[in-house]
Amino acid sequence: MSNIQDQLIYESKNFTVEIHPMPFVSREDGGHIRIFPKDKQRISDRTDFTKQEAIEFIWLSMLAGEAMQKGMNKQGIPVVKINYEDLGNWAFKRGERAVLHLHIFGRAENATKQVFPEAVYLPDRSSGFYDGFEPLSKMDMDVIRQDIEELLKTDKYNIESWNIKK
Repeated sequence: MSNIQDQLIYESKNFTVEIHPMPFVSREDGGHIRIFPKDKQRISDRTDFTKQEAIEFIWLSMLAGEAMQKGMNKQGIPVVKINYEDLGNWAFKRGERAVLHLHIFGRAENATKQVFPEAVYLPDRSSGFYDGFEPLSKMDMDVIRQDIEELLKTDKYNIESWNIKK
């Protein structure tokens, strides 16, 4: 996948939901998506959010996580739990400013590399641990996107009830 449009699942006013092209949890173990702020220059930590952005971020993380679990189960990956992690530490290894992003990990009951219910193992990329990990497929992305659209029709995720601006 070569650009953000190839990785994009959904976007709200201030954030994008996208697949990770080099995942920490392989597709067959449950998959890996991320939420990034659109304003990457300003937001290095969740404490940089405005009140409105904080509400939108939590809403979107819930929406994306629920859609991912439903979608991956429809795709035959038995995801029983979703893990959420704010990260950005590796930017410091490159001498860069951290950008807040939320990793959303599907946790499949039959996982073989990121074994559930153990914590997700996140060694440095140079370790070789992630070699062979597969990102979500285009079909996975389409199914998750469809589930997001369906969830948006529910009272739980209705944008207006969260007072989220489009």
